[in-house]
Amino acid sequence: MNLNEDDKNDFFDEDSVIETPRKEKPVKKPALKPDDPRYWDEPENEFEHLKPDGSRRLWWWVALAGVVVGIAIAVYIRGFQPYAESSTMYGYVEDIENRGTVFKTFEGTILPYKNLMDTARVYEGDFVFSTTDTQSAVKLRRMQYANRPVRVEYKTFRSAMPWRGDTKYLVVRVDSVDPSLILPPDRQPRLQEVH
Repeated sequence: MNLNEDDKNDFFDEDSVIETPRKEKPVKKPALKPDDPRYWDEPENEFEHLKPDGSRRLWWWVALAGVVVGIAIAVYIRGFQPYAESSTMYGYVEDIENRGTVFKTFEGTILPYKNLMDTARVYEGDFVFSTTDTQSAVKLRRMQYANRPVRVEYKTFRSAMPWRGDTKYLVVRVDSVDPSLILPPDRQPRLQEVH
């Protein structure tokens, strides 16, 4: 099958050119500012002028991210970072018990030695604490039954968290103590002189 040159489509011929319709770009209305009188004319949508533009939307996202980061930092500082560490307390264990529904912790009370021996000041109250360490709880229970003074080392947090206990004081170490070492000098037992 031979084709003549006359049978071929001529690209310069008007009949053979297929025109594709061009899409017209939508005309964007200029953004009006409040000092322009047309700004206050009735728009198509009465709230159209309140719609944030792209830069405002970006600032809203930046502000939201800042608030979320701020809340995360505050929660970390309030709940996980100790306010004071290596604090000590001397006294007698009044009670200790295992409490909690989901998080089991040991809660106890110590009668502070400084409050028991100081008769000039008003009694400040008992030292209520929490501990998550089972060994520390066992030592505290033994000291309670033996009615011996105890030295506890604890951390102070800004707030109580369920997995740490009911109080903001978390006992981390327990030691027994010789009563003669914690009594003030005027209260220590005197050796009787032999005549």
